[in-house]
Order: sequence, then C-alpha cells, then structure tokens
Amino acid sequence: MKIAISGAGVAGPALAFWLHRVGHEPTLIEHAPRFRSGGYVIDFWGVGYDVADRMGLIGPIHSAGYDVKEVRLVNARGNRTGGFSVDIFRHLTRGRYTSLARGDLAKVIYDCVRDKVEALFGDTVASIKDTGSDVVVGLASGASRRFDLIVGADGLHSEVRRLVWGEHRLFERALGYHVAAFEVTGYPHRDPDVYVSYAEPGLSISRFAMRDDRSLFLLVFADERLVGPAPHDDAGRRAALRSVFGRCGWETPEILRALDRAQEVYFDQVSQIEVPDWSRGRAVLVGDAAACPSLLAGEGTGLALTEAYVLAGELQRAAGDVGQAFRGYEDRLRGFVAGKQKSARQFASSFAPRTAFGIWLRNVATKLMVIPPIADRLLGDSVKDDFVLPDYKF
Repeated sequence: MKIAISGAGVAGPALAFWLHRVGHEPTLIEHAPRFRSGGYVIDFWGVGYDVADRMGLIGPIHSAGYDVKEVRLVNARGNRTGGFSVDIFRHLTRGRYTSLARGDLAKVIYDCVRDKVEALFGDTVASIKDTGSDVVVGLASGASRRFDLIVGADGLHSEVRRLVWGEHRLFERALGYHVAAFEVTGYPHRDPDVYVSYAEPGLSISRFAMRDDRSLFLLVFADERLVGPAPHDDAGRRAALRSVFGRCGWETPEILRALDRAQEVYFDQVSQIEVPDWSRGRAVLVGDAAACPSLLAGEGTGLALTEAYVLAGELQRAAGDVGQAFRGYEDRLRGFVAGKQKSARQFASSFAPRTAFGIWLRNVATKLMVIPPIADRLLGDSVKDDFVLPDYKF
C-alpha cells in the first residue's frame, strides 16, 4: 500500500521503517523545512527500547546518548537538597536505559530510511478526503496525492487529528502546567552528566550540560503563575518566561540572560491527548497524536516507537483488511497506554510542587531512594512496562 505519514519525529520514521520492511510505500510529510535533531533530553527505556533493539539501533542510540550519573536538586545557594543516582533507573531497567536528545533519537531512526522512503519536507497536510477505497491528501504546497491510508504521527497538535476527528480542545486534557525548553552554547556553569534542578513553589528550572559546550534548560511552571493568556509568538514566550521566573533565585538571572541567545524556544501547555478511537475510515493516529502522555511523562517516545511497531505489524497480519488491522492495533495497546497516562498525571506535580512543603517532601523522598525497596516503590510502576511485544516476524 501507499501510506502517507504526517510527521517526521519519532513515530513517523519508525513506522516508515517497519512498513518499508514488509513492502509498503510510505511517504513522510513534515512541515519543518529539513530534518531537525537535538531538542530536550529524554530518558529512554522500556518497551520502546525493546522495539529499537529489534530495529538494530541500540548501538547508535547509545552513541548519541549521555551517561547521566545523577539527578541533583539544589537550593538557591546551589547546595544539594535532594536527588538520586541514575543507577536506580539502570537497576530497575536491567541496564536497558540511556538518555539522549529527543531529536537525536529521531535522527537515528530516520537515518535508517533516509534513502529508502519518500520524504516531503517543508509541507503540511491541508485536507483529507476519504473516498472509502483510498484517501486524497491535499498539501499546503498545493499538490494533491492519493494514498491507501493516512497516518497522523504529527504530535500533540496533530493536523491529521484536527482534520478528521475535530478541534484540538475536544481531546486535550491540561495537567495544570506549562513547559519551556531552550538551548545555548557557552553557559558558564556545567556539571557533566548531572541533571541539576532548582524549584520554588509552582515552578522549577533545570539544566543539563551537553556536547560541544551546549547547555539545555527546561522550565516548568504551574498555570496560575502565567499572567494573562498564553503567548503565541516567540517574543511573547520569552517575555512570559522572564515574568514568571524573574524573581527566582539560584542561577535563574544568568539563565534568563542566556535566553536572549537561544535561537528558538519551545513553549507549550503540559497536556495529554485522549481520543475515543485511534482510527476513522482510512486514517489512523500514532504516538502523541493518538494518546500523548505529556512531555513530563518520561516515556512518550518509547510509546511512540511501540505504537508504530504494533500498527505496522497488525497491518501485515491483517493482509489488507484495514479495519481489522486498526482494531487489532488499538485493542492491543489502548489499555497499556491509558495506564501510562494515569501514571503521568500522578507524577507531573513532582516537577514543580506548588508549595514549599511539597518541595521539601519531594526532596526527602528522593534522598530515600538510595534504599532499593523504596526506590522500587516510588518508581517501579512508572518504569516497568506491563506489555509484551508481539512477534510479527518482520
């Protein structure tokens, strides 16, 4: 089949990999003018790690990643007040764990299909007409193409989902926080392989030293900290961050000055996506477009890889019966993904506790994680995946 895939992040190229392997003709459609690597750093483990292993990509993924040693929570003077060794995660995942920039993971996957599948960069799906036997996809560039299926792998604000299912607000569950991220070179404070985080009630600001003298910053704040409507332009986002964090201690004044040098700033509401069905007619959703667990969940990329693998496998198993394939895909994964979303809702507040007592309690809890049974109780459910990958004999 000829299959259009909107989005060239993690889910889209992963799906293209498996579809191409069994003889389909995927076409990636990506609004960015070129493939983008980098981005915020994620932890990568679990069932998504197993999918990457089946793709033969664990070596390149670890080469692109970082051997993070510690999560360090600090006070306004920079003194350690909590945190834990990342060896806890390595123990819980039996060593099948690494940290890397989300875009670098996507690039490792995309490099496997770069010369094998068609990719349309700098274009966007603008219209979708399902004829029953195929889909006519209109592109923002003015072109029109026919495909057997269209896949929305275009993230939290999926355009495919909007065109087929309805407006974003119908399916978006806000978790009460906003998040921002940016990267600069030459920031003077660097703690290699340590994720350093500072919190005040309702907000947190964190940094991580990357290769080539780059530093990544992640800022999280409760919605009530934002005065007025959420900004929709770059200047407004930077102004909002200066307003929210302007009176914070620790290195925050230096970090806000570094914000001036950032080429781009990621800024969004922390949300989940819940749609009543993952497919309609000849359209289907994967990754964050189908069931975003939220950026703070820690396993969104792994779930995206898993969904791509299962969707491709069910299409192969159904031998052309698209409805059967889509039902099998959702039946296998929906309960598992819903459990991950529930866990993320419970965990999100730990990034920016809303009270001084909440910050103190979180810091104490992280110190206690040196005791293995406590670490397992606090993190075990979020790290362990209760899902067995099907063997589709690709």
